[in-house]
Parts: sequence; structure tokens; C-alpha cells
Amino acid sequence: MQTLPDPLPDPRWQAALELSRYLRQTLSARPEMIPELAANWLHPLSDDLLLAPLRRPFSDDNEVKSALRKVRQRAMAHIALRDLCGLAPLSEVVESMTLLADLTTNFALDYYHRQLVETHGEPLDRNGRPQRLLVIGMGKLGGRELNVSSDVDYIFIYPEEGDTTGVEGRRSIENFDFFTRLGKRVIQALGDITADGQVFRVDMRLRPNGDSGPLVCSLDSLENYFITQGREWERYAWIKARVMNAGANAEGAALGEWMEALRRISRPFVFRKYLDFGAINAMRDLHAQIRREVARKDKADHIKLGPGGIREIEFMAQVFQLIRGGRDPGLQIRPTLSVLQRLVERQLMPAETEQELRSAYVFLRRLEHRLQYVEDKQTHMLPEDSGDRERIARNMGFADWEALLSELNAHRARVSQHFEAVFSDPEGGEHPLTGIWLGQCDDDTALETLGNLGYRRPQEAIARLADLRAANRYQQLPASNRSRFDAVGPRLLEAAANTPAPETTLARALTFLEGIARRGAYLALLQQYPLALRRVADMVGASSWAAEYLNRYPLLLDELLDPRLYEMATDWAGFSDSLRRVLADHAGDTEREMDILREMHHAQVFRLLAQDIAGLQSIEKLSDHLSELADTLLRETLPLCWSTVKKRHCATPRFAIVGYGKLGGKELGYASDLDLVYLYDDEDPDAPENYTRLAQRLNTWLSSQTSAGILFETDLRLRPNGDAGLLAVSLSSFRDYQRNNAWVWEHQALTRARFCAGDPALGDAFEAVRIEILRRERDLATLKQEVLGMRQKMLDAHASNSETEFDLKHDRGGIIDVEFIVQYLVLGHARQHPELVGNLGNIALLRIAGELGLIDRELATASGDAYREYRRLQHAKRLSATPKSRVLLDSIETHIATVNRLWQAVFA
Repeated sequence: MQTLPDPLPDPRWQAALELSRYLRQTLSARPEMIPELAANWLHPLSDDLLLAPLRRPFSDDNEVKSALRKVRQRAMAHIALRDLCGLAPLSEVVESMTLLADLTTNFALDYYHRQLVETHGEPLDRNGRPQRLLVIGMGKLGGRELNVSSDVDYIFIYPEEGDTTGVEGRRSIENFDFFTRLGKRVIQALGDITADGQVFRVDMRLRPNGDSGPLVCSLDSLENYFITQGREWERYAWIKARVMNAGANAEGAALGEWMEALRRISRPFVFRKYLDFGAINAMRDLHAQIRREVARKDKADHIKLGPGGIREIEFMAQVFQLIRGGRDPGLQIRPTLSVLQRLVERQLMPAETEQELRSAYVFLRRLEHRLQYVEDKQTHMLPEDSGDRERIARNMGFADWEALLSELNAHRARVSQHFEAVFSDPEGGEHPLTGIWLGQCDDDTALETLGNLGYRRPQEAIARLADLRAANRYQQLPASNRSRFDAVGPRLLEAAANTPAPETTLARALTFLEGIARRGAYLALLQQYPLALRRVADMVGASSWAAEYLNRYPLLLDELLDPRLYEMATDWAGFSDSLRRVLADHAGDTEREMDILREMHHAQVFRLLAQDIAGLQSIEKLSDHLSELADTLLRETLPLCWSTVKKRHCATPRFAIVGYGKLGGKELGYASDLDLVYLYDDEDPDAPENYTRLAQRLNTWLSSQTSAGILFETDLRLRPNGDAGLLAVSLSSFRDYQRNNAWVWEHQALTRARFCAGDPALGDAFEAVRIEILRRERDLATLKQEVLGMRQKMLDAHASNSETEFDLKHDRGGIIDVEFIVQYLVLGHARQHPELVGNLGNIALLRIAGELGLIDRELATASGDAYREYRRLQHAKRLSATPKSRVLLDSIETHIATVNRLWQAVFA
């Protein structure tokens, strides 16, 4: 064996040669590589450097194998020099190794495909196009994260059954046989050990049915396997699946079409459409199996599979992908560090956690590579040899092995801590209330136990549990769901006991559990996260409306896991950006876009509901948030609907959505409908037809029932001419109608109208029309009679006329009286006092009217307080799902008297 040159081409090489015996042996055996390395090592490995030795004819398979192995030796020397001399970051090292795998695999694939075609002809699909074997890279190969002494995990897929064309003098063979032979030759080309070593160890065990399955399978066979036999751990494995020959340009081959078919087959298997919290249990079981194997083989120092190792970081990233990837395509990516970054962007992981995991991952992978460089062995065990330890420590930048070990242990401890936070088993043994839940305790014990917990009517709770257990819905649950249901139940008993009305909470929560009993993922969420279960109990116990909302949209359970649930400041710009990003992931899929709008709306309402029930939101602030949420959804829905109008005459519509009523006055409640008017200002001949179509689409998108519910109920009757009018009205027609044909009640409604979404210039033009109309000269006596006449019509239709109860909205001295007073003051005095035209809300306008001397200042303040209290009570009625907004008359007599005095002062 020759010795290395002295001096070395670059003194920095000494660091690499000191650590890697493999590198020293390779360069000693092949000194002809040294000048080429010296000329190129300062730059990352490239395609040209790798492919140059392969761009020549080969006489036989042995020559091909030798060339491939020498390419590997050249590449490994290049990568090791750059890495061990501190020139290559981890990202470059793993990408270079992946590049080596991709290029050598594709070379062997193309070479042996051509070889087999010469003997058997081309394998064809049903359209007569030549087929190609799809080589699926799995694991780190699929994620472009290959380590420096890695094996390669392949799955071989061919598009369709059929036959080859055959060649003269030889019969055709089935495509299955052709691709089986091709797969075997590729494996031999890379994996056989020759005098030059091997290119990669090839592992095919991830294919359908593992070692017992055929070497290759068709797309149809793969789909059938996923449907009938696919296992949970295979979903985890397929997250990183990547077609390695995606860039191949085989003439006539439909690679893009076949790859799309593969994605269509694999994605539903890997990524569920729902939030799949059942993945946590499955991956916890898989990890426990790995841990047992590590313990059995005494591999505590295994930096990949041991506690706090590389695999735990990968598991954390991938469990979030399995849970949420079906609903968020942005998480359907492969590289571990990229996934962690996406989790931070989506606020699913704290930035500090991601930084610690990223730092640990880079450290562990760099250490992994140095362990492997020593002898070019696939090892993850810390070395026992003291010399190897010291050399590795120095190359990692540490003074000695103890210093490196201290850093390693700190990283592993942090990884373990974060891993346990995600994967810890919440069961911790049988819950003490399990016997009561399952009906295994005698009645006296159960009554005493529940009474001690805080149940006031424990017999009622026990009877409700007995009814549940006897019900067919419970009896017929699949075994896995029943197990989860029974794990959640005792904890629910405990959580309900900690609410003000345990029996009410339990009844509502059990109704909810029964509703989701066949959705194992939701039960798994509540089983895995006791905090979510406690929050469910708190919410349904506090509000029957919240319970019904959660029953309708159980997907909202996910929101209960967010640590920011009770944060007050809503980042509306961030919400808009997030909504826009998720919509962009599904651009063109109308059904999914409509569902996304609904899901994100429901989630945001649910957050506000949680804060409201916790006493963190005033009624005014809550209405502001709900109104801002509606505005945001209208802004995002408008361009989506416009994009569906086929014969659009312009890229951006000159169109505006105007909100009236509660939306216009920013007084929306949880279930308020939207009073909308659609305007446009466009002289194009196609404008009326296109904007009418846009208005129809908007109404459909907003109010249609989909699998995700509805977005808003809409009311378009406040447009000019009401139900008989056009859906979309030109600005000039709107102005003319308001000037010449509108009723006084329509001008009253205009006091609470505002631009919500669309063309800002048109919004300004609408506001100018609104101000013009509100500031018209009016005869106060005539105006007064019009307002009184309209009020009387409403009283005749809705007043309760009860001697003991008071209708907060309709009765004399209630909400409508306050609103009519404000509307009269605006219409009657805005010409002299322009500050009255501001859309500021009734309480602020009362205050301004008092300051202007139009009404008594103290009476204005007191009436504003009454209005605020009415709205609070009305809101409380909504939360309790009381159908009518009625309260006991004597509970608010003072407020009623105040508003009546103001009414008399204004309208006497």
C-alpha cells in the first residue's frame, strides 16, 4: 500500500486524516484521486464530478460495478475532507450523500433498463407508452438527509400490468417479470461487495409485506395494499417517500402522470383528512418497541435510537405531520428541520423548543457522521476506544471527550424532555373513578364518592352513566374506540366535578362524547391531552350554546390544545395571512376552499367563546372581534368568488360589500346574520351581468351548508327595492335611490352602514354618499312622525305585553328604542353637527349627542349604560341557548325607566 504524500496538498487535510482511518486507507490505495481532490475539494460536490467517470461505454457488468464503487470512493473522500476540515455544514453533507445515492441509483436503473430492453423489449402501459420503474427512496434517502455511511431504503413500483414488446427471436415477458429482473440488477450493482467494496447497502424491507412480499409491485397493487393491509408504522415510513428518478427524461414515458398517480394513492394513506390524534398512540407504541430493542441490546449509548437521540426528534416532527398533514398540505414535506420550522410558523411548537431540537439534531448528526467516518461503518454507538474518542472530540471542537459528552448529555436531556411532553402516556395506571364509570361499584360507594367530589345529585349522574352504557351506540363501538371512550370517561367525571354545576356539565359532556364516539381520533385527543378534556368540561358546563357549537364542530377540539387560547390580542393580520396561505394550498378546489373558510371561522369564534366564558372579553370588545372576523372572511371570500366567474372583464373587481345592521354597527354576536348590500362602479358593458353573478356566488359561498357547516346566514333585503331589487347595484343607482326613492327607515338603516370589503376607492365613494344622505336637510316634525310610525309597527309585531317579563330587544324602553333615538338624532341633526355621521356605535353617539346639548348629558350616559346592560343580558341569553331574549321585568326597571325618559324627552 502506498503512503500519503508529504507534505499534504493542504495542511488542513491533516484534521480529516487524523480522524478517518477509512479516508487514509482510501487515499493510500488510490493516490491518483489526490490531485483531483486537491483541485476541487474547496467546493461542494457536484453532478459533473460524480458523473464524469460514468460517461463512457462499459464492456460488462463487472466494469459497471467497479466504476460505481470508485465514484463512491471519490465522493466519500470529497465529503469527508470538507466536513472534517470544517468547510461543509450539515445541510451540505447530507445533500451530497443524497446526490451520490440519486445519481448512482439512476445510472444503474437506466443502464440495466436498456440492457433488459435489448433482450425482452420495452414494457408498455395500456396506452402503448414505455414504462419505467419508479424507485421510491424512503427514510433519510427520501428526505434528502442521508448520512455518510448509510444504507438506502428502496421501494420499487411499476405503473401497470402488461407485457413487454419482445424482440426478434425472443418472446415477450410480463411487466412484473421485467421489473423484478431490473430491480435485482440495480440492487446487485449497488449492494454487491466486490474488491472495490460496495456503493450502498440496499434495504428493501419497507416494501409491501416486507421480505415476504414481491420485490416490485404495480400502482394498483400498492393501492390495494394500503387499503387492506397498510399498518400504522408504514404511514410514518411513507412520510419521507420520494421518487428518485423524478427528473428522468425517458422518451415517451409518462413519469409525471405515474408520479401523480402514486401521490394520489399514498397521500390519503399517510395523511388523514381529519386531525389524526390516534397517530400519537401508534407512534408511542412504535417508539416503545424501539426502546425495548435498544434496552435488550444494551444500546443506551446509541445516539440514533437511544433516549434523546435522533429518532426521537424525527418522531416529534413526524407525529405532527401525521396528525395535521391531511388538513395542512404545507406539512407534507420531508426534511426534519424544515418540518420543525413549519411547526413554529403554524404556532404548533414554541420557537424555543424548535431551536433546542434543531441545535440537538445538528449536533447529533455531526457526531453521527464522525462516528461513521472512522471506519466507514453504519454505526451510532459511541466509541469505546479512548483514542477514537479524543480524536472525535477534537474534531467536534471540544477540548476532550468529557467536554463533548457533557454537551451530548445536555442535548439528549432536552430532547427527552420535549419528547415526553409530546408522547408521554397520560393514563398512568387505572383512574380511581373507573369503577364508577363502568358500573362496577355498588350504589352506596358510588353515591358517596361522587358526593365527596362535589356532585349535588349523584344519583342523577349514576343514572345517566347507566343509560349510556346500556345504549346501542356505546355497545356497538369498535373495541379500540370503546377502550378510548372508557379511558376518557372517568377523567370526565373528575373534570365535571370541578365545575359549578357538575350534573349539568356531565350531561352535556356525555352528549358530546356520544356524538364523537365513532371518531377515534377525537377520543384519542381527549385521552392524550387531559387539559383539553378539562377545558371541554369548563365550556360546556358554562354554556349550553357552547356545548351545541362543539357538538356541531368537534374539529374545534384542536383549539383547546393551543396554549394561546386565552391570549387576548388577536393578530388579525396574522390570521389573514394564515387563512390566505391555507387557501393557496388548495387553490382551485372550491369545495375545500369553502370548508377552510368555515373551519377557520369556527376556530376563531371558538377561541373568542372560550375567552368570553372565562370572563376575559367585554361585550363591546367581543363584538369588535366578531365584526373584524366577518370583515376578514368577506375580504378573502370576494377574490375567490371572482376567480370562479368565467368571463371576467377585469382582473380585480370594482365591487364593494357594505355591511348594515349589527355588522355595520360592529355589534355582531355569535350567531348574528350578515345584512349585506353589494355595490359596483364599473362602466364596462359586461359589468352588470358579471357583478350579479359575483353577488350570487358570494351568497352561495357564505351561506351554503357544507360538510364543515355554514359560514354566515345572509340577509340582502336592505338593498334598494328590497327583494325586488338587483343583487348587485351600481353606485350611481344606489345614490339615486337614496336621494329620491328611499324610505326614512332605509335612511335610519344607513346610520349603521359601512364598507367592509372590496375596492377601497368604491368604499370611499359609498361613504361619501352615506354622509350626503345623513346630512340632508330634514323637517324634524315630519321625521319624528316617520320614526314613531315605524316604531309602532315593530311594537305591534313583536312587543311581549307581559306584566312580569321584559323583551330586551322589542319592548318599550329596550334596545330598539335606544337605536331609534340615536337614528333620529343623527338624521335630524347631522347637517348642523357632522360628528354625528361617524359609525361609532350607539353608546358613543349618545355621548356625543349629550355633549352637543341635543339631549341631557346625564340621561345620555345612563341610557348608554342601559343599552350596554341590555346587550350583556342578551348575550348571556345566547350563551345559555335561551330562545327568547326575555328577563324578569323588576330586575332592570331602572334601565327601562331611564330609556323611557330619554324617549319622552326626544319624541314628546
